[in-house]
Parts: sequence; C-alpha cells; structure tokens
Amino acid sequence: MFLFQNPVLQRELIVNLRTPRAFLLMLVYQVALAVVVLIAYPQDTKIDLSRESASAQRLVDFFFVGQFAIASLMAPSFTSGAITGEKERKTYEMLLASPLRPGVIVTGKLIAALAHLVVLVSGSLPIIMLCLPLGGVSIYELLGAYLGLLSAIYLFGSISMFCSSHFKRTSSSLVVSYVFILPILITGVIAWLWLAKQSDLRLFLATTVVPIFCLVIGTMLLLTTAHRLLYPPDIGSQGNEVVDLDKEQREAVGLVIQRDQFPDSLFAPPRRKTLMQDNTNPVYDKEMHAELFSQGSLMLRLVIQISMLLAIPLMAAFLFLMPIYAAYYAGFVLLFNILVAPVFMAGSITSERERQTIDLLLTTTVSSWSILWGKLLAGYRVSFVLTSFLMFPMVLALLPLTELSDNWLAMLAYFAIIISASLFNAILAMFLSTVVRKTSTAMMLSYATLLGLYCLPVAIYFLIWSFATQDLDLRSLRFIGVTSPFMAVDSAPLAAMQAGPMAGRGIAKAGSWGLIAAYIALTLGGSAILLAVNVLLFRARWRLTGRG
Repeated sequence: MFLFQNPVLQRELIVNLRTPRAFLLMLVYQVALAVVVLIAYPQDTKIDLSRESASAQRLVDFFFVGQFAIASLMAPSFTSGAITGEKERKTYEMLLASPLRPGVIVTGKLIAALAHLVVLVSGSLPIIMLCLPLGGVSIYELLGAYLGLLSAIYLFGSISMFCSSHFKRTSSSLVVSYVFILPILITGVIAWLWLAKQSDLRLFLATTVVPIFCLVIGTMLLLTTAHRLLYPPDIGSQGNEVVDLDKEQREAVGLVIQRDQFPDSLFAPPRRKTLMQDNTNPVYDKEMHAELFSQGSLMLRLVIQISMLLAIPLMAAFLFLMPIYAAYYAGFVLLFNILVAPVFMAGSITSERERQTIDLLLTTTVSSWSILWGKLLAGYRVSFVLTSFLMFPMVLALLPLTELSDNWLAMLAYFAIIISASLFNAILAMFLSTVVRKTSTAMMLSYATLLGLYCLPVAIYFLIWSFATQDLDLRSLRFIGVTSPFMAVDSAPLAAMQAGPMAGRGIAKAGSWGLIAAYIALTLGGSAILLAVNVLLFRARWRLTGRG
C-alpha cells in the first residue's frame, strides 16, 4: 500500500515526471556535468595512470560539493509544497477525508517529490565514473559518496515535508526548510573538504554515520508529520487556520515578537487603531500593519531564532578567532538575505491575484508607482531588518582591540555589498511577481535567477583556476564574478592579510577594489532598470488593459 498501490504516489509521479520541465531539467543537468568533466579532463597526449592524480581528486570533490549544494536547494523546492499545496488548492480536507492512512499520504508525497531529484543525482554517476581511470579516487569512495548524498536528500525531503505540514503557505514552508537545511549544508561541505586527505575516514562516515543519522532523524520527522495529519489542528474552513495572535504570543516558546517595542517595531509595527494620516500610502500601510502577520508569527520567529543560533559560532570563528576569513561571515549574511528576500517579495503582486483582490486594488485612485513602491518598501524593510540582525556582529568586530579594527574600509565595503545585493534581491522578486501568475513560480524563479547570477560565476572561476594547465592572470579572471556578491566580498583587501578564501595561489587582493566598485555599480544600475521596467509592465499588463 505504501509503494505499489499508493494512489497519491502514482498521481504525483505522473504529474511530476511526465512534464516537459522534467526532461528539460535532466538534459540541462547532464550537459552541465559533461561540460565540467570535459573542461577538467587532462589534455595531455599521454596520461600516466600509475600515479594518483590530484586533479582527479579535486574534480570529484568539486562534483560532490556541488551536487550536495544543489540537492540542499532543490529538495525543499520539490517537497515544501507537498502539503501546503493541498491547502492552497483547497483540497486539504478532501485528502484527509479519504480512506488513505496518513503514513501512506506522507510516504507517497515524499517519494514522488524526491524521485526526480534522485534520478538527476543518479544520472550523474556514469559521467563521474569517467574520472576513475585518472587515479586518486576509488570506486568505493564514489559509491560511498553517492550513498551519503542520497541519505542527505532523504533528510532534506523529510525536513521540508515536516515544515510543509506546519504552515499554510508554500513560501513560509520553503524559507523555514532552507533555514533548517543551511547549517547541515555548511557542516557537510566543511567536513567533506576537511577530510579530503583522510579518504578512509571519509568513506566510513559516508557509508555508516551519515546514512544512519539521516535515516533516524528523517524517519522521526515523517512520523511526526503523519501524526499531525492524523490529528490535524488546522482543519476547518477548507484548511484555513484561524490565527489568534494574542494566544500565539502567550503560548510561544523561545522568541516572542513584541510589535510595540524596539527593535520588533522596525519590521512589525503594531496594528493600526487610528485613521491613516493624509497622503499616506495605503498599500504600504496595509502591508506593514496587517499583511505580515496574517498567518501568524511562527515562520518569522523560527527564521530569527535559527539564523541567530547559526550566526553565533560563525561570528566567533570568522570575525574574532580567524579574521582573515571575515568574508565568510559576510557571505553567510548574503546567503541569509538570498533565502528570505524572495519570501517577502515574490508574492507582492501574485498574492493579490491568488486572493482575487487585484481588481479591487486597481479600481482605487492609488497610482501604479505608489502600489509598487509601497509593496517594495514593506517587503524590503522586513527582509533588510532581519538581515541587519546578522550584520550587527560586523559592527562589533570594528571595536578597538580586535584584529579587524584597522580594516574599517573593508568592513564598509561588506556593508555596501550586502545592502546593494539585498535591494536587488527584493526588486528582482517583485519583478518576477509581476510577470508570472503564481507566488510559488515567482519564488522558484527568483531563487533560480539569483543562483545563476551569484553562484555560477564563482563555480566557473574555481573550475578554471583549479584545472587550468597554464598560469592565468587571476586579477582579471576574478571579473568573471562581477555579478556575484560572494566574489565581491572576498575582494575587499584586509590589512596585513594576504590570501582570502577565494584568492588562491597567494595572490594579494590589494588591487581588488575595481571588482567591488564594478559590482556595486552594476547591481544598483540593474536594480534601477529592473524597477523602471517593472512599473511599465505593471501598467501595461493591468492598469491599461483593466485585467486582473
């Protein structure tokens, strides 16, 4: 019943795997991996297979770190809407009323959601097998790495399924899933690279400890999810949970948001009890005072608590104990903003369509520009304030008696890069919300676009640097990442500090201010152009046509 006669599994597999998107994604993924192997493969006429190849080891590490990161990003996108999607489509109560047991429902949705990702990862095995003749890597290491990777996918899917059962909207489930998975991603990447010289220990961990840990934790999360479906607290009125903010605040565990106190009032002002003043933007006022907490504060509290908990050890390690790697902490802040910005902006326009209120909004006298800047300012204010909580330790690192106190110029560059990137992230998500029809589509497109702009150039830089056969001008090569804030923060020169986390080969970063200036100018200019195009599209699509 769980596998062979599971109607949920059969239906989800047909819907997910028979779409043109599934075949296109498989094609793009396999072509990308093949290109990586083609670039990194030795170009010598004769290859000495009697000795180990350091390039083969680097290639395998590059492969599995990349696939592990891709799996951590894609697994929530496939799974976080498994149950929230039923609530959004108003079929949640119908599913619970069926004779299917909760365990059958959860198992079917998990397997169907992860089947496509497992096929993608497994399909890369023949390509990576081409690296075995180069030496340095055994077949057992490859199979052990794949076993650990598949176990991690199961854990990521279980986390996303668990979050999907606790929220009403896919966007909330998605961002909380990413926040939970982020520490696992960071720990896994660091452990894999740190144990590169201890292949036996890494193989043992990948084939024993990691699968057992993932299986136990993932199964516990799935059992909890099934129990929640058996005794659902969020049924009634088609799965719409009525949120009592006062009751939620009294029963909240850990962080409690006080909307009338500082700093909570920065991103969550209390509900308005008086009339609005003249010339007030009603869209901004509504978004800030009511829309943010229309579904409760659980998602926001989890994001704040988990991010701060993760920031404490990273702050201690990269800002105070090893300040030469301060760019790592700035990169963590950027990654956090990338995760949260689309959540508050990707539904800015699509949510009005989904609630069928776009016509009402357009019949008001509020101009298109006022509507858009009101929604932009409200969403950006929340995401930036949450990001500012993580930026505060960077201010503490500039205090006297710290090693970074003399590097205030580099720290200012970090702040400028983070602010520029956060603004672009918000504007891009709102632009995609104007173009597409569904919030989930806008959010996934936002993540995919940011991943391509921010991470792909860094991967290309590392690929060329690691496997180039001749000396390259790394100063010029770094401009490949002119669209990536991660490359920009690493380019900030630190006094008396030579090699940054991406610099490599002992190249000093004294002449890297040009990349920082180019990135900030490109990002701010792109944000302005994107916002102007957004206004024109909004007017052309709805204001001038009168269609919602």
